Amino acid sequence: MPAPGGRAEEPVYRPVLAARRGELEALGHLDDALAPLLSPILQLSELDRNVLDALTRLPPGLRPAVEFGALPDTTASVLTRRGVPLVPVIGLADGERRLAALGATARAQTQRAVVRLRLRRDRAGPDATTVAVERIGRHARLAPEQCDLVLDCGDVCCPADVRLVEPRVRRMLDWTRRHTWRSVSVVAGGMPPVLSRLPIDEPVRVDRWDWLLWQRLADLGVTFGDYGVASTTGQPTVDRHLTVPYTGDGVWLIHRWSRRRGQGDQRVADLCRTLVSSPHWPPTGASFSWGDQEISRRARRGAGAGSATNWMAWSTSHHLAHVLNALARSTPSR
Repeated sequence: MPAPGGRAEEPVYRPVLAARRGELEALGHLDDALAPLLSPILQLSELDRNVLDALTRLPPGLRPAVEFGALPDTTASVLTRRGVPLVPVIGLADGERRLAALGATARAQTQRAVVRLRLRRDRAGPDATTVAVERIGRHARLAPEQCDLVLDCGDVCCPADVRLVEPRVRRMLDWTRRHTWRSVSVVAGGMPPVLSRLPIDEPVRVDRWDWLLWQRLADLGVTFGDYGVASTTGQPTVDRHLTVPYTGDGVWLIHRWSRRRGQGDQRVADLCRTLVSSPHWPPTGASFSWGDQEISRRARRGAGAGSATNWMAWSTSHHLAHVLNALARSTPSR
């Protein structure tokens, strides 16, 4: 979706991803033309050498927002010294010292930040939220015009969740008009936190209620965000079977293939052949994304089975490309 004159548009997709090796590898293989359309929030829980190296290898057009969680306030300066381009993520409950540190990082890098408002955790009315935003401005020394606002809905995994969340999001979107935000995104997680109860050795359709929620709000001009192919818990799926989520139009195809002793490569090849022969396999085939290339190679038994980290990388790679493609088809040109 290039803008007139060949200049990239503002990002149209804001996924929330755990800053683990699999997710970072998927971002590292993102097509250079797509990188400017993506503005991920990376949830950083540790900063070891592998994660740091992966952050330094992200595509040049990609500038992630980073949430530091329980890590020390100095972590942002460590990344800055290593040349990692980032936008700090600010929470409504952050203390004064952290707000000052994140504000300093924002001014040193891009003069902007992401303010993440969690609708279920940050329970407050419009007036209290306004007070919290003014507190951020005072200690981080950032105006709303310098901030991208993210309304994080948490889990939206069924029709009842959509019915519950949608009116609250609409009320918060009315509140956002009190300030001139740089952008407003609505993020939700649609992947069920537990997949181990699903059948094995056959693809299972799981509706993407997070995508449906955004479609109901898209007319309000908000940017779409999700949690990739993971649940909002941020924890990798623990399953004794090989579990691979694959994103389709409005659904995930969850593949849980049983592990049979001594048949790892064969089972993975069978799973991949099932994927490439399904109606959800992209019309452009393996060229659709780096992840699809890797899946296609294993369908032909051209490579090894891979690890859980590899599968997270390949599933995430396909998901990012799929969402960007779907947004290009569903978002009216401006």
